[in-house]
Amino acid sequence: MAKHGKPLGIDIGGSGIKGAPVDLKAGDLAGKRLKILTPKPATPDAVAEVVDQIVDHFADVTGDSPIGVTVPAVVIRGTVLSAANIDPSWINTDAEALIKEHTGRAVTVLNDADAAGLAEMYYGAAKGVQGLVILTTLGTGIGSALVYDGVLVPNSELGHLEIDGHDAEDRAASSVKELEGLSYPEWAQRLTVYYRTLEKLFSPDLFVVGGGIGKEGDDFLPLIEIDTEIVPATLLNKAGVVGAALYATEEGQV
Repeated sequence: MAKHGKPLGIDIGGSGIKGAPVDLKAGDLAGKRLKILTPKPATPDAVAEVVDQIVDHFADVTGDSPIGVTVPAVVIRGTVLSAANIDPSWINTDAEALIKEHTGRAVTVLNDADAAGLAEMYYGAAKGVQGLVILTTLGTGIGSALVYDGVLVPNSELGHLEIDGHDAEDRAASSVKELEGLSYPEWAQRLTVYYRTLEKLFSPDLFVVGGGIGKEGDDFLPLIEIDTEIVPATLLNKAGVVGAALYATEEGQV
């Protein structure tokens, strides 16, 4: 097996699990992405089996290079500690040990929004920005990443701030827009409340907005009435995969 292959990024989502080798110089996928539907129920063992399939699929390209895996949850030293948008059986699972058991390979596991935040900082909309950048992913829920002068502050979970008696993502996630049939101006009003709250708490230098809805940013970002600059993410659906591979590579060098 080739020793010096490309690092592999794998992004575990609610509907699909995506993986691809990553070119860290270009900040882009180094080959065609493989996507496999997320098993139902998405128990740790069932998901780890899919991760194993993706690792095997790219074995010739990646060799024994680092593997990074994202999960939509709080991750502390490889262990999953929350399950707002994944199967509850993940709570207290040592994801790094479990995936190693299934794949025979050491992996580095991190929160999915944190991975996207790192990718945007190195290669995308937040590249070269000094100070505090807050990335939010608007999707089924709201994920977040805090990056200060190039350093990730992990597991921020700002989608779960309580605003006006509600979990923020229960009012402002893009899934809620679809569910309630909100127009862009109606949704932007809710997003304005959300981002004003983040402004008040953190005084960031930049907001970056990702998630599946990010490519529609021109339709709603100009309608959000805040003082901080707010821009769409540029890596979109690749961000999790790229950020996971980057993080795994960096962790291996520490």
